[in-house]
Amino acid sequence: MPRYDFRCRACGDTFEVNRPMVAAGDPAPCPAGHDDTVKLLTTVGLAGRAGAGSPAPAPSGGGGCCGGGCCS
Repeated sequence: MPRYDFRCRACGDTFEVNRPMVAAGDPAPCPAGHDDTVKLLTTVGLAGRAGAGSPAPAPSGGGGCCGGGCCS
């Protein structure tokens, strides 16, 4: 179930709410009882695996506009 971050405008606390995506826009009361809250825009960082924990090697050879040095 997705997690959504909210901030209370009354007390400034930030809190999380787990709810289905269909209820993402529903209001969420502050844990302290305040009703004036706003949903925060969050970003999700996804990382793939390029190997055994090491960064992908840099491309090598040539350079130039096509990578092979054919542009003279």
